[in-house]
Order: sequence, then structure tokens, then C-alpha cells
Amino acid sequence: RKCARVVGEVLGKYHPHGDVAVYDAMVRMAQDFVMSSVLVLGHGNFGSMDNDPPAAMRYTEAKLSKLSRDALLADINMDTVDFLPNFDESEMEPVVLP
Repeated sequence: RKCARVVGEVLGKYHPHGDVAVYDAMVRMAQDFVMSSVLVLGHGNFGSMDNDPPAAMRYTEAKLSKLSRDALLADINMDTVDFLPNFDESEMEPVVLP
């Protein structure tokens, strides 16, 4: 999916505080030179070790890595963590990720 779409969904459902913070977090989770194990598989320009900035979110694409799906989200619906309503009580979100 386009990163802009993912950022929009996160803003609308869970974090209504600005797209820059959400996209910056997604970029960091896709950078193998920052994370020992990437949580997001990025396609496109996600920056470099030389401080080159990532491309705008409308040009990049991302999806969850296998590690994220298997380790963080596989058992999330099996009462492994508590859920609370989001800011407008339209969705439930986990308090922490397992």
C-alpha cells in the first residue's frame, strides 16, 4: 500500500496528531541500518545512512514484515493484551503490542 494511505488510516483511527510523526516512525521501522530487524518492508526511497531524507509518503509503499505479523500480531486477538477505545471511541486499540 502507499504509505500515504497507511498514514491516513492511522491518523483517522488511532493518532490524530499529525502525519509527520506517523510517517517518520514508519520510515524508521523500514530502515535496516536503524533497526536490527525491520518491522516494515518498504518499497521506494526510505532514506540512507548518509542522512538522505526519505521520499514523500505519496511515492513510497510499505507492508508489515513477516516478523511483525508473526511476533507482534499473530496472537493479538487471543486476549494476550488489553484493548482500550481510541480517541473518539470508534475503534479498539491495544494498550501494548506483545
